[in-house]
Amino acid sequence: MSERSAGDNVEVRRSARRRSTVSAYRDGDRVVVLIPARFSAAEEDEWVGRMVERLRRRERRAPRSDGQLLDRAGTLARRYLPDHPATAVPASVRWVGNQNGRWGSCTPADRTIRLSTRLSGMPDWVVDYVLLHELCHLVVPGHGADFWALVSRYPRTERARGYLEGVSAAAGLSLSEDDDEEVAG
Repeated sequence: MSERSAGDNVEVRRSARRRSTVSAYRDGDRVVVLIPARFSAAEEDEWVGRMVERLRRRERRAPRSDGQLLDRAGTLARRYLPDHPATAVPASVRWVGNQNGRWGSCTPADRTIRLSTRLSGMPDWVVDYVLLHELCHLVVPGHGADFWALVSRYPRTERARGYLEGVSAAAGLSLSEDDDEEVAG
C-alpha cells in the first residue's frame, strides 16, 4: 500500500488475468486499484492517478438517502415487477454498515430491505441490481427458479453480478449471493 495523494491510501493489485481494464473501489480508508500485471511503473502511476480522481468525483456526488432508495425501489418494482404491485413494495429501504458478508438483505416478514454501505460508491446500475434482487425476495423468498426468473428481468443482471463478484474476489471476500437475505419469518 502506498500513499498516492493527500488523504488517499492506495493499494495496487496486479493481475495476469486482467488484460486491459483498470478499475478502482474504496475499501474502508483505502483505494484499491486493479491493473493488468504487464503495466509499467509509469502506466501504473498514470492509471492510479486517473482512477483515484474518478473515484473522488463519484464520491463527491451525494449518496442516495434512504428516502431516495425507497423511491428508487418503487421505480424498479413498477418497471420490472409490474405483475406484483402489492408484494414488491418494501416498507423501508436503508443503508447499513454492518453487512460485511453480503451486499443486501431482505426480511419479507416486515418488508424491510437493507443495502450495504459498500455499494454506495458503485455504479447506479449495480445498486439497482442489488435493490431489485432484494425486491424479488419480497415476492419469492428463496433462490429458486421463480426467483431468478424475476431477477433476470433486469437487463444488466449478469453484468452487475460479474461486477460484484470481481469486487468480492479482488477484496478477498467470500460473499455468496445464496446467503444474502433473511427469509425466516
